[in-house]
Amino acid sequence: FPMNQQEQHNPPHIVHNLKNIVLIALVLVLAIAVVGLGFKVSHTTESKTTKLGFEDIGEFATQSAYCTEVSATANARKLFGHNLPFTQSNIVFSYDVVIKAGYDFSAITWDVKDTTITVKLPEVKVLSNEVKEDSFKVYVEDQNIFTPYTLEDNNDAVKNLKEDALNTAVENGLYENARTNAETLLTTFFASAYDMNEYTIVFQDS
Repeated sequence: FPMNQQEQHNPPHIVHNLKNIVLIALVLVLAIAVVGLGFKVSHTTESKTTKLGFEDIGEFATQSAYCTEVSATANARKLFGHNLPFTQSNIVFSYDVVIKAGYDFSAITWDVKDTTITVKLPEVKVLSNEVKEDSFKVYVEDQNIFTPYTLEDNNDAVKNLKEDALNTAVENGLYENARTNAETLLTTFFASAYDMNEYTIVFQDS
């Protein structure tokens, strides 16, 4: 039997192959869409920082005090408990002293339970008490050859000066300010890992 005009231009096997190609292409497109959708769903996660960024801190200085202390030393040779005339030395000088207070960070502990972060702080301590060498000023230097101002005298004077500076700093709230600043700084640290709208921080003495 003679073939019609359409069959002459499109033999049956070619038409069948075209249908298979189109069907395979549709299946591949559908498979890619499903796999792509599955990938997005299975890998969508919500991350949360669990390691805080201050775990390697050693000394945790939270307050500094700057004091200018004056030392006055008067030495004289004595006889029967009285100063001998013309044997007295007078030295008056000052140093700036820098005192830092804070905590041993390894002694700070914290615990997270539900939405409460409990932080236990040890006792505040003095981390350093240093004189600034470049702040040295001399007001009076009247030395007598019979009673010279010795290195030992100077060391004792500087030691007393540092003790006076510490006492002054403590009397003016050194430890209280160190505690307040510690709470502020630690709250900032915890805020980097926890939502402070959801969590409450409680500070306690250890």
